[in-house]
Amino acid sequence: MTDLTKLTIAEARSGLRKKEFTAVELTKAYIARMEKKRGLNAYVCETPEQALDMAAESQKKIDAGTGGDLEGISLGIKDLFCTKGIQTTACSNILKGFVPPYESTVTFKLLAAGANFLGKLNMDEFAMGGSNETSAFGPVINPWSKGVPLVAGGSSGGSAAAVAARMCAAATGTDTGGSIRQPSAFCGVTGIKPTYGRCSRYGIVAFASSLDQAGPIAKDVRDCAILLKNMAGYDAKDATSAKINVPDFEQFLGQDIRGLKVGLPKEFRVEGLNADVAACWDRTTDMLRSRGAEVVEISLPHSKYALATYYIIAPAEASSNLARYDGLRYGCRVDGKHLDDMYINSRSAGFGTEVKRRIMIGTYVLSAGYYDAYYLKAQKVRRLIRDDFARAFEKCDLILTPTAPGAAFPIGDKSMNSNPIQMWLNDIFTVSISLAGLPALSLPAGLSAEGLPLGMQLVGKAFDEATVFKAASALEQDIDFGSVK
Repeated sequence: MTDLTKLTIAEARSGLRKKEFTAVELTKAYIARMEKKRGLNAYVCETPEQALDMAAESQKKIDAGTGGDLEGISLGIKDLFCTKGIQTTACSNILKGFVPPYESTVTFKLLAAGANFLGKLNMDEFAMGGSNETSAFGPVINPWSKGVPLVAGGSSGGSAAAVAARMCAAATGTDTGGSIRQPSAFCGVTGIKPTYGRCSRYGIVAFASSLDQAGPIAKDVRDCAILLKNMAGYDAKDATSAKINVPDFEQFLGQDIRGLKVGLPKEFRVEGLNADVAACWDRTTDMLRSRGAEVVEISLPHSKYALATYYIIAPAEASSNLARYDGLRYGCRVDGKHLDDMYINSRSAGFGTEVKRRIMIGTYVLSAGYYDAYYLKAQKVRRLIRDDFARAFEKCDLILTPTAPGAAFPIGDKSMNSNPIQMWLNDIFTVSISLAGLPALSLPAGLSAEGLPLGMQLVGKAFDEATVFKAASALEQDIDFGSVK
């Protein structure tokens, strides 16, 4: 029998409906793959028995012709999504042992569509990090590593690595400043951050509430389209959820892109840009041009302030969101002589270094005397960044940029402890899009001189994921990209 883990969701769905194999056989194939690749440390909680039980129920529905859109498909879930009855820790010791009594809206929708969950995936603690090295469970190893262990990217490193290593059909991720797109680029898979508000944030452990957005990481563009359709939609439980129609994104795949205007931001062609990344960007641009797209230069003048703006706003929101973890109600608790002692001891023991750093930065910029000087100014710059994109989209339909400034780097090479700025610079091409709340898809577009994946990022107008998928689908047909064996 063909290795079932090599099938895309679309192919697996078709095979299940044609009775070429069963949902249980498909799930068992992924469980065997999980066991074989356990050394990558992609999963922090495995639920094979539950997945097999769900697969058996799915097969009954498939046999009866009543299966959902994802019936029998095995997914991995980032450990930031609350899953009823399954431990959810955000890969932090502060939430060690926490088992949610409810389901996040996104995972509820996926279950309703017939998917089964293989387990919870590793991530940077509370989604704070760009390499999956801040996890309380240890770093994820990139499946593309050759000798020296490479980072999988972050914060959704476990999700991207699991998909690349075929340890699940696809995975959920979340993106605050690039946490779906950057690990997708590092691991040679496809991931999309939808427009802010497209997917409900209910039941997702909050990092920065005005930036966090759920999205899929999958083997190809079609699978991302299938998953996003089933993840998205208005949710009354989330005040930031957009009451807007969710199209069938699959219908836009394979469409002609002649006449599409693609913008290249001149500010992203930075001095010293990695030669492999620059060459990949040029090749991808030529591919779009050869299909009839019109390439135009655009300007995003305030993008140079995006990193500084992000690292004021995101920590400020994090310091507020993480104030609830005090050792009193659930998770890590370290007793002290009095209540304040217990708070201090619990938070000191429960939070990792990077989370503490961001809480302190956030508390500082929100404090009396500094709120106006930092936070308020950052919000004004955020508006200027958003306005830049609005003006750019008057000249183009889509924007093409690199996803990351380089390929995956060795674990420990850019330590968050010794030089966090170096790590934060990995988000240089992604944070401005997050600040503007726009949809962006990372597509594997080539290999570096060392044979490591490079990703290109397609950015669309707000709630125009359709155009992003259309262009990504066209590019995917022209890009000759290998996968992990």
